[in-house]
Amino acid sequence: MRAFTAAAVQIAPVPGPLTAASVAANLDRMVDVTRRCVAATGAELVVLPESATTGFTPGCPTEELWELVSELPGAVAEPLRDVAAELGIHLVAGTYERGPTPTVVHNSSVLIDPAGTLLGVYRKTHPFCSEAVSGGGWVTPGDTVTVCDTELGRIGMIICFDGDYPELSRIQAVQGAEVICRPSALLRSADIWELTSRARAYDNHVYVIGANAVGADPAGVLYFGNSHIVTPIGHIVAKAATHEGWVSARLDPADALSSLTPGSNIGQGFDHLRDRNLDLIRNHRADLEAPAKTSFPHA
Repeated sequence: MRAFTAAAVQIAPVPGPLTAASVAANLDRMVDVTRRCVAATGAELVVLPESATTGFTPGCPTEELWELVSELPGAVAEPLRDVAAELGIHLVAGTYERGPTPTVVHNSSVLIDPAGTLLGVYRKTHPFCSEAVSGGGWVTPGDTVTVCDTELGRIGMIICFDGDYPELSRIQAVQGAEVICRPSALLRSADIWELTSRARAYDNHVYVIGANAVGADPAGVLYFGNSHIVTPIGHIVAKAATHEGWVSARLDPADALSSLTPGSNIGQGFDHLRDRNLDLIRNHRADLEAPAKTSFPHA
């Protein structure tokens, strides 16, 4: 990884019911805010929120959503590929993705390089309970991990609720991820949002860039922003409020683990990846793979 500036952008979907025109308008807004962000910050990596092309809750049947989006690569990603190439940046953005049949829609994110090439697609592996098809929602989960080599470093991708599951980020870190991008439309508290990003960054000694939605989606659900950038020692170095806009920070591998706590003269001596007890993990692999649920009552 080399030093570079990264930005987390938060944007609201256009108001009203989801239509082809609103998808086009959302893409126009994503392109515009990316241009403005890069002009203001010099960011070489820009991360946009989850499902930014539509808003998180589509407010329409799965088959209608399928018609409004596209496969990847495909039409829905073209304006994003064009602006990444125009600006010479890496761009991560969330969109719903058309699956093989009209009943299959994935909640996906794309990683685009400065040539406009689609380097990777990640399909959310842990849909939130309200969006998952198993709970009556519209999203079919993915089943793969995505970590991409870029000129900036190795970049992994998770989406929103994925950040609650330490195994996914740990797999990416073991595969060499140095930065994990987390496009989100988080529906819970700002405390949970911050806690989970900081935990995944600290667990794995990676940078986490969390871009959270603001405003209301087509179903009228509200989002609180608070986008952030977290260092490999779990320190938030950039944090937004609830307005549309962005935050940015310089990510420098020379500083990533230079001190035990921010600004401390005590050096960082441990390594959460190197120091894992692999014998313990091997001996309890069956426990890690066993079905389980909390013993506490829940909704």
